[in-house]
Amino acid sequence: QKGIIGKKLGMTQLFEQGKVVPVTIIEAGPCTVVQKKTVESDGYQAVQMGYGEVSAKKVNKAAKGHFDKADVAPKRTLREFRLMTSLPSTSATSSRLMSSQRATRLTLSGTSKGKGYQGVIKRFGQHRLRESHGTGPVARHAGSNGSTSSRPRVKGKRLPGHMGAVRVTVQNLSIVKVDAENNLIAIKGAIPGPKGSVVTIHDSVKA
Repeated sequence: QKGIIGKKLGMTQLFEQGKVVPVTIIEAGPCTVVQKKTVESDGYQAVQMGYGEVSAKKVNKAAKGHFDKADVAPKRTLREFRLMTSLPSTSATSSRLMSSQRATRLTLSGTSKGKGYQGVIKRFGQHRLRESHGTGPVARHAGSNGSTSSRPRVKGKRLPGHMGAVRVTVQNLSIVKVDAENNLIAIKGAIPGPKGSVVTIHDSVKA
């Protein structure tokens, strides 16, 4: 399974066959292979890739030893990709990976924008109560909760709480344009996360 780490730069629009297509621009790589995992040593076959430079002073001793063993500069982000075939070469750049993925569908994972503590209307799309005939200040509340017993138990009720800032995966994304020279990919549609967030791109499992 081919994969690469990138950064979301933002959204724009491109013209394709006379139609306006909304796209998300992703800076995919360059990435470096930091560690190779084999069946003999780790029980499975995978490759660990690093993306983004970070100062050596901001890396602890354990991470520094990990990077020194691979003879690579410290990386800000590490991601692991499972492999079904033989392991790649010592290092891989995004240009080679992107050019091979030009005609394929992609699966992308990222962290969604955090919304903070939200009520049930914004969090779950519930309806509010009538704001007439003495409803009072509870029009946007979640409604009654629990019974009149001494120890009411409520399971599965949708309540206010923390919203967003979770890992989201979007499947079957199509590539509109690839700029291999600048390590940029234009993917059709929107992807999770704010500008500057780190995303993981790999081949789509479902066609």
